[in-house]
Amino acid sequence: MEKFIPYEKLSKKKKRELDQKSRKTWNGINPVTRKPADPKAYNRQKARKRIDHPDTVSFLYIETTI
Repeated sequence: MEKFIPYEKLSKKKKRELDQKSRKTWNGINPVTRKPADPKAYNRQKARKRIDHPDTVSFLYIETTI
């Protein structure tokens, strides 16, 4: 059994080894806090998609026969 040595008195190398063991990985997940987009906020991309979509009609054409 190893003799207990306080963390403060350990060498830099030993501290690094202990710190490395205690760290966890994120397994490919970005740890930045995320929140859903505000549904009331104006979304330029959504507006542009609606304009550029081929099924949308930007004008109304009425044919009259007399």
